Amino acid sequence: MFTLGAYRNPMSFKKPFRAVPITPGRHDREKKRTDDRHSVFRFLGLAAMLGGLGGAASVAVGEGARITAAVKPLAVQAGMMREREPQPGDFWSGCNDARAAGTAPIYRSEPGYREGMDGDGDGIACEPYR
Repeated sequence: MFTLGAYRNPMSFKKPFRAVPITPGRHDREKKRTDDRHSVFRFLGLAAMLGGLGGAASVAVGEGARITAAVKPLAVQAGMMREREPQPGDFWSGCNDARAAGTAPIYRSEPGYREGMDGDGDGIACEPYR
């Protein structure tokens, strides 16, 4: 009996598959170059926008700005900012007095800090407990 699996027809048009690397044409190279340029310009544009926003925010929040005056009461109420910075010569008998004066929390390097007011010894006296 004759099997076709062992027989290979020499006249067959089927060639064995060989992978051939494809080299990009001129159009593909130009497209990649323009895509690279666009991504660079996008990155620079985004960096310029972020820089401008950061600069505008620093001017808006800086000392003496109208926005600071408008936002400060909200920040004090939320506990993100003190109502009054500690002044040289400040002394409070306890944290309740410091909170009433609007200077709590008091940090180790600031006037009015005492270790007796810092219960956990982390360098922040009269800190709010959440």
